[in-house]
Amino acid sequence: MKAVITGGAGFIGSHLCDHLVAQGHEVIVLDDLSTGSLSNLSQLEGSTAFRFVQGDILDRELVDELVAEADAVFHLAAAVGVYNIVDNPLRSLRINLHGTENVVEAAVKHRVPYMIASTSEVYGKNDADGLKENDDRIYGSPTKSRWSYAAAKGLDELVAYVHGVESGVPCVITRFFNVVGPRQTGRYGMVVPRFVDQALSNEPITVYGTGTQRRCFGSVYDVVPTLTRLMDTPEAYNRAVNLGGREEISIKGLADRVVQLTGSTSAITYVDYEQAYGEGYEDMQRRYPDTSLAARLIGYEPTRDLNDIIDSIVQHRRSAHSVPEPV
Repeated sequence: MKAVITGGAGFIGSHLCDHLVAQGHEVIVLDDLSTGSLSNLSQLEGSTAFRFVQGDILDRELVDELVAEADAVFHLAAAVGVYNIVDNPLRSLRINLHGTENVVEAAVKHRVPYMIASTSEVYGKNDADGLKENDDRIYGSPTKSRWSYAAAKGLDELVAYVHGVESGVPCVITRFFNVVGPRQTGRYGMVVPRFVDQALSNEPITVYGTGTQRRCFGSVYDVVPTLTRLMDTPEAYNRAVNLGGREEISIKGLADRVVQLTGSTSAITYVDYEQAYGEGYEDMQRRYPDTSLAARLIGYEPTRDLNDIIDSIVQHRRSAHSVPEPV
């Protein structure tokens, strides 16, 4: 198989590149490097099964040209991260809406099966116990940029779904719930790598809000192999599928866990949302996935717990930056 991966220089995208090349497939990455990094792909440099193209998914002709070569498309390119969305709302909307439209239309035109990466953000403020794929979405005011990402990704799903139904081209929608692991950066607001970096530097760990908000984190090593399996499962076509972990924890509890596992001397401090993100920011108090659909479709069963996930990031950071073990 020859696969096109948009956003392949990003965190999840680069792990998908590794996975596909290891399985004997060819990979073409399209990435503008706005949030991704070539260092994430350095291990594939020189491989005849890998090609990198620097470009923008808003470039309709380039997207069409690359998709025409492919047997499958994995669309992971997006404006991501709370800081990025809040600071650049219009640019983020254009990428997430028009970029997805370009990728999907090219896939349908050339009859290439496609996967669209979505997010647990589409559920908004719905804090139900075990969010299911058909649960209601609850958003705040459209004038608050916090919800622009959720709204755009919801429309991305609709574009992908309608095209898939009308064209008959296989389409899979994956909803990621706080997927974390090595290569993820805290630069754009991702909480686990941000906490790990602060802990390894023995700096104060900054918890936004009260710290009582609860999340569930999944390992990139559990999630990435499911993407190709879902693409090979006709029962998954034209469906949204939740992917994530099982262990729920408060953000304050996460900070405590990171301090414990790193042996850090960091204190935990609290920063209100307005100071962190600006006026009018809203957060959700809980987000916990029901992954039973993925289990039924492909036998999805997360194997890595939160300690494993944190440790994988710690080891990656120490290796990348030569951070010594604590005495």
